[in-house]
Amino acid sequence: MTALSAGDVVLLVAAGLGAGTVNGVAGGGTLVSFPALLATGLPALQANVTSTIGIWPGYLGGVAGFRSEVREQQRRRLAILSTAALAGATGGSLLLLVTPGSAFKALAPYLVLAACLLFAVQPVVAGRLQHRLAAAADGHLVVAACGTLLGAVYGGYFGAGLGVILLALLGLTLPDELVRTNGLRVVLSLVVNSAAALVFVVAAHVAWEDAALLAGSSLIGGYFGARVARRLPPVVFRILVLGLGLATAGRLLAG
Repeated sequence: MTALSAGDVVLLVAAGLGAGTVNGVAGGGTLVSFPALLATGLPALQANVTSTIGIWPGYLGGVAGFRSEVREQQRRRLAILSTAALAGATGGSLLLLVTPGSAFKALAPYLVLAACLLFAVQPVVAGRLQHRLAAAADGHLVVAACGTLLGAVYGGYFGAGLGVILLALLGLTLPDELVRTNGLRVVLSLVVNSAAALVFVVAAHVAWEDAALLAGSSLIGGYFGARVARRLPPVVFRILVLGLGLATAGRLLAG
């Protein structure tokens, strides 16, 4: 691989900051980092792997920014959902390494669009079902875990729009304040990204210089993005999430 130019370095540092910020707000940072890595000349598969590792610190920043929401009576949820996320992400990342990616990438934009639809109707559906959910919280936590497992498979494989998918699933199955749901989403995203990154470190071809440039700035961006998300009115935040989801699907459809 040829050495990175000064322009490549600036691009990757900016992409790391942007990806970390977007992930801290609502998810979708891969949409920033992946195209930037392609622009430096990396093949698509290597860019995907390098992006996963490079933006991993951004999720740490996001968790730090949402630490109060995560602490508030969510430990049991986290334990169950994190186990599902770990299993799904490990399976998804292994799937990426052993099978052609064309079929799954063809489905990715439609998965994200479906997640956007779920997220858009979530307040209405959750409002109608809230009394039933309160009477059967454990059962719906199991449903949330199953959804998290499937979402994590996608996240380990590619990951663009994972935050929107997780927010939609969590919002439908575990109605709560949006800021608390988003805090839960950030932790689960960290679990998914960590599992995939470990698999890729061991078994994939990583562009380490590129990953290092993304890593430092994504940590700063993740913390900043989480702080911004905590202060946004719910309506504004919901519109922003849907915008990011639609943008992700549009970029994936465009190739």
